[in-house]
Amino acid sequence: MALTTAPDPTRRGTGSVRPDATRRGTGRIRHGEGLAGYVFLSPWLIGLMAITAMPMLLSLYLSFTNYDILTPWSEVEWVGLANYERMFTSDPSWWHSVRVTLSFALIAVPLKLAAALGVALLLNRAWRGVGLFRGLFYLPSLLGGSVALAIVWVNMFNREGAFNSFLALFGIEGKPWVNDPDWALETLMVLAIWQFGAPMVIFLAGLKQVPTELYEAASVDGAGRFRKFVNVTLPMLSPVIFFNLVLETINGFQGFTAAFVLSNGTGGPVDSTLMYTLNLYITGFTDLEMGYASAMAWVFLIAIALITVVFFSTGRFWVHYSDGEDR
Repeated sequence: MALTTAPDPTRRGTGSVRPDATRRGTGRIRHGEGLAGYVFLSPWLIGLMAITAMPMLLSLYLSFTNYDILTPWSEVEWVGLANYERMFTSDPSWWHSVRVTLSFALIAVPLKLAAALGVALLLNRAWRGVGLFRGLFYLPSLLGGSVALAIVWVNMFNREGAFNSFLALFGIEGKPWVNDPDWALETLMVLAIWQFGAPMVIFLAGLKQVPTELYEAASVDGAGRFRKFVNVTLPMLSPVIFFNLVLETINGFQGFTAAFVLSNGTGGPVDSTLMYTLNLYITGFTDLEMGYASAMAWVFLIAIALITVVFFSTGRFWVHYSDGEDR
């Protein structure tokens, strides 16, 4: 009879690995990977804290003070809600800048999106050289809100500018558009609408995703081009329209460079181009009322956040996704 002995649990075999050792090794690997991830993220985290988070918190504090840049920190006084009360009750320039900015956004943004969608529909074809035209229409958006472009625009619409020279060919007398209080803001709107390249490219990408079977089915039902556009294209593009609408609305409210260049930083003529951001700049860096400017900035941030919430809250009623679910 062969004798057998029970294995000694305290002895370690040469060809086996204990489970707890495996877990410790796996834990070390995961810890090392997590540490490496934070190391790679550290430049972004440092930038977030130093360039975004800390200045935002500081501006929130300053919005409750009378800080004016020239005053030493030791003499800054806490004024509570006085800046906000002044803004809503005794500052007509603030209300005027709100009206100017709302007028600009409510007119320029829809027209810009309509132009972008219209050109995208025209360029969504397999024409020879269509890529060149797409690039040419997108080119103005590459310039963005540059100072050089704003200077060119001002020179184009002054009394001796190219636009009046073009009108003179038809016997129409021009005017100094950028110096006329009735038309200065409209010239800024035209500039914003002209830069429709970015939303146009996004619309083009959305049009490429619309199934051709839907158009074929609509043709079988006797639908014409207009009905196809209303019943097929617009519903299928609604997520893209929503995306462009949110982005362009935020950009519309943030308009600054063109208004600054056109008015030489004053919001003129007769405050007709006093956009909200320009008024904020004048308050903080010309009048040196940095505490009050910080309060204006926080009201602006909250207003944009509320507008975005409204968009997302109402989007479920008209935005339709291809998976059949409305979000």
